[in-house]
Amino acid sequence: MDQDSHCTAERELLEAVSRITVSSTTSPSDEPENQPKAEISCQVRKENPEKDDTQDSSATVSPNSSMTTKELQEYWRNEKRQCKQIKLLFEIPSTRIVEHHFSKYVMYKIIILQTGSFDSNKSVIERRYSDFERLHRNLLEEFSEEMEDVTFPKKTLTGNFTEEIINERKLAFKDYLRLLYSMKYIRRSKKFIDFLTRPELQEAYGCLRGGQYTKALEILLEVVGLQERLTRGNPVAIVPTLCAIVVCHKDLENPAGAFEYGEKALSRLRVHPSHRYYIPLLETMISLAYELGKDFLSLQEKVEEWKTKKDPIRVFSLKELTVREYVQ
Repeated sequence: MDQDSHCTAERELLEAVSRITVSSTTSPSDEPENQPKAEISCQVRKENPEKDDTQDSSATVSPNSSMTTKELQEYWRNEKRQCKQIKLLFEIPSTRIVEHHFSKYVMYKIIILQTGSFDSNKSVIERRYSDFERLHRNLLEEFSEEMEDVTFPKKTLTGNFTEEIINERKLAFKDYLRLLYSMKYIRRSKKFIDFLTRPELQEAYGCLRGGQYTKALEILLEVVGLQERLTRGNPVAIVPTLCAIVVCHKDLENPAGAFEYGEKALSRLRVHPSHRYYIPLLETMISLAYELGKDFLSLQEKVEEWKTKKDPIRVFSLKELTVREYVQ
């Protein structure tokens, strides 16, 4: 939303507040046309008519005269947060040449930044030419029409490790990622998201299965922020990662940390009680709440409610479910 739109919306807000004050002293039948409307919607960018990535969960609001000025101001603040579209920028500042046994390849360091954020919101990953090549091939299978004008840097028979070629590819891959991200259906696709997150998640889950909880937790905490920004339209998608973080914290005897991330996961599953992680997560949260001296009865009630609606089936523990993720 640009500055002019902000100013216009704020003026509308003040006018709405004034109308509320007036309407509280008049009968609704006197001036029906003056009923206040606090309907604030995100402005779609003119240069990109596609809808925002985030779901418009509160596109319209019709507050009545009982709403206070403070409540309207809070509504406006929340609306501005929801309207702000998250955009990601891709930078490839450096590379390194890896020689492993009989192979030699270039690793490209990719920094993924959220626009308007501080350095704490950046994610750093590394990918090689063959990873980009595989992504391109997979996307062509599903998005042949969208990928029609997307060019991919070709491999050369010689000179792949010269500074000139590496620098050219750094720029080419940066533009390539930027272009892919600009296309809504591609940036939301599992293949694109997997390219940016799957190798790190596979490593993290491998560490978790091997009992290396500290290392697994370190990687998961790095990935989950990027995963969340990439899947804003599908908040349930990061539940397995959040639950893996719960398991790591729990096994590292940090119940407070486990409970914190468990609440984040549970908030995404409240309207998805049939999700495979729902009951295992609830049962884990009950034990954590009991250990921390928190209310666990409300969580227990949810489990009992679920049992009355479902046929008795075997439910894995949260840890059993987690170690099954990303098994090769």
